[in-house]
Amino acid sequence: VSAAMARSEDWRECRVALPAPHNWLVLDLRSEEPEAWARTLAGEHLGGDVPEQLREALATDLLWYWGAAVRLGALCAAVLAPWNGPVVASYTVRELTVPPEARTVEAFRAEVEQAQGPCFGDGQVLTEAELPLGPALRVHRQEPTDPRAEHGTVVEGIAHYVLPLRYPTALECRLLWTSLGLGAELIKVADELADSLRLV
Repeated sequence: VSAAMARSEDWRECRVALPAPHNWLVLDLRSEEPEAWARTLAGEHLGGDVPEQLREALATDLLWYWGAAVRLGALCAAVLAPWNGPVVASYTVRELTVPPEARTVEAFRAEVEQAQGPCFGDGQVLTEAELPLGPALRVHRQEPTDPRAEHGTVVEGIAHYVLPLRYPTALECRLLWTSLGLGAELIKVADELADSLRLV
């Protein structure tokens, strides 16, 4: 299963291979009727034998993540939603607008190290990675669910800042989750998703 969305004249699609397709739901970021889309996807995912309130709850969640991805200007996005529970993780890929001189792993490292806020600083782990798409800075950290808020729910996440070798751009690939018990598994998934990323 792959998520894709048209974006640039230089490359037509951003693709990510999603694991466990029965649990990963691709967000249609081009939908012109997001509420109807969210209800339809929630119904398809849960089936007809669940109470209406559960379908409405999932549809509300999907709509929230859809809105967040659209506001980010995401190229593609998906959520991990087990059949019998709420959304536990979200994944987005977005293009970053940075000047040519800042398109280096070193520049990304300096930017991340200087970032301020309740969930940055000593708690994050920075490493460099070589992905099929190009070199990347891998950041393991905690982030607020609402970046504009001073307080609130904090989730764990892995972000890869990728510099594609064939294209003069920069990408952020970010997996966030709220269930601490899934941390070890989702860290592995984040790396697999970043490794699968392609621009075609």
